[in-house]
Amino acid sequence: MVLIAAFPAGPWGTNCYVAATGPGSECVIIDPGKDSTEGIEQVVREHKLKPVSVLVTHGHVDHMWCVAPVAGTYDATAWIHPRDRHLLADPMQGMSRETTTMLLGGGYEFAEPDDVRELSDLQSLELAGLTFVVDHTPGHTEGSVTFRTPYGEANGMPDVSELLFSGDLLFAGSIGRTDLPGGDHPAMLRSLRDKVLPLADDIVVLPGHGEQTSIGRERATNPFLQDLVDGPAPVTRGL
Repeated sequence: MVLIAAFPAGPWGTNCYVAATGPGSECVIIDPGKDSTEGIEQVVREHKLKPVSVLVTHGHVDHMWCVAPVAGTYDATAWIHPRDRHLLADPMQGMSRETTTMLLGGGYEFAEPDDVRELSDLQSLELAGLTFVVDHTPGHTEGSVTFRTPYGEANGMPDVSELLFSGDLLFAGSIGRTDLPGGDHPAMLRSLRDKVLPLADDIVVLPGHGEQTSIGRERATNPFLQDLVDGPAPVTRGL
């Protein structure tokens, strides 16, 4: 069995995920953004979980705001790609002008958690009884990654082979923006072509913002994936 709890947190509605093998077990927190601590505490308390790891899909502040406090509270290890690690302590380097202006004067302080480990492409992590495969997917940021974990067999759902925590790489009907510091649109297209398009249609996509979707649905309807062949597309999402 795989237990997945999710809730949108903070002013950007960033999806925070809690993954475990079941109630009463260790768990992994994925993308604890701003104002996520209360929701995490509620899920942990309700299911009697023990957080042991925090996974960060990328270093933008809406996804890592609470990494240090969550990791510190539960004595958990934080995982992030080395190309985005600097953003843990200095997220201003990855923000838009509008976001920076909004946060200026707030007296916010950021720092790395005590235990930070770096992710690499195609790495397999064994955490809290779960396996996560890391794919380095630059484009939204230089250190953006996705995490895939097996799902179907453990949950009696043969029509769902894996879950994909896609961060701000892929959304329902859209992809992440590439106009922020560290963004690279050609790299984003390569990540989508090389890391997303080869995936099985039955994989459920759990994005950083918005509703869940599937690889099959996005392959058939997402204009950005279709335009990898046909040409450029409109409107991106993310911080």
